[in-house]
Amino acid sequence: MSTLIHGMRRRRGLVAVVRGLVAAAAAAVLAFALPGAAQADTTITSNSTGTNNGYFYSFWEQSSGATMTLGSGSNYSLTWNSAAQNVVAGTGWNPGNSNTVSYSGTWNCNGNCYLSLYGWTTNPLIEWYIVDNYGNYNPSSGATKLGSVSSDGSTYDLYKTTRVNAPSIEGTATFDQYWAVRQAKRTGGTITVSNIFNAWKNLGLNLGTPNYEILATEGYQSSGSSNITVTSGGSSGGGGTTPPPSGGSGCSATFTNSSDWGSSFTGSVAVKNTGSSSINGWTVKLTFPGNQTVTSLWNGSYTQSGNTVTVTNTSNNGSLAAGAGTSFGFNAGYSGSNGAPTVSCTTG
Repeated sequence: MSTLIHGMRRRRGLVAVVRGLVAAAAAAVLAFALPGAAQADTTITSNSTGTNNGYFYSFWEQSSGATMTLGSGSNYSLTWNSAAQNVVAGTGWNPGNSNTVSYSGTWNCNGNCYLSLYGWTTNPLIEWYIVDNYGNYNPSSGATKLGSVSSDGSTYDLYKTTRVNAPSIEGTATFDQYWAVRQAKRTGGTITVSNIFNAWKNLGLNLGTPNYEILATEGYQSSGSSNITVTSGGSSGGGGTTPPPSGGSGCSATFTNSSDWGSSFTGSVAVKNTGSSSINGWTVKLTFPGNQTVTSLWNGSYTQSGNTVTVTNTSNNGSLAAGAGTSFGFNAGYSGSNGAPTVSCTTG
């Protein structure tokens, strides 16, 4: 079992106790941080959750050694040293959602720490991580890789771990953890959350009702600092999903890189009727950023011209009621990098 997982277990155990004490500390902070109101920076050095400038925040440390400062809007900064043992803090939303998240700032890690979009769902109870950066320890170490997905200019490796009789937001429980760990580390950019959620779903990893979601800085027996501002609803940056139109007829398409072997990969595309009436036929276009070439495709008919692949429905998956969906998959080869395609969907 990895050092970080052991550390996480210790943290989660304390979190279960801390949640019972959080209300009083949060109330003290909220006296200075009314939702939506402008105010001076707020410094937090004791475990608490609450709302600041309309954004949910969470701060937890195992022992004294970290300081969180809530700035304007969603901005937060965190400094910590090894005396904190284990610390996790961030801002976001409660409940969370699948909206695209954009963030910017700085993140400095000395040792074992990581930067991730992090949250929980209930029914089923799931703890999930989309890790964009980490220090000298990969938080997925010891887990079995289930696949990968290309999104926002890099590949995220996908994992699942299971906790048995462990602390959670619902008390002691058995639950799964879902992981997406970015290969090309970064601090700042856009996370097309729906791409990751759909990739997990395609692997049979289903999320439940959203609980909280934060852009979290975490450190374990390490030191460092971060200064992060997070927003929701930005553009995808790396392609992958067509935005649904409002009303009438329309469709959306979401691409997932199901598995990648370095020179070939398997992709899947989920097609959904986003309109208020049924549709009878759809066409999806995928425009790749490189030399990706489709070699076979199922549940659709395709043609390829240059880096653009055009896929139309088959006779048995073209008629979709309002809100209904279908999917198709394909195998493709490539050389060099394997960035996600831009995707569009039209009806008829």
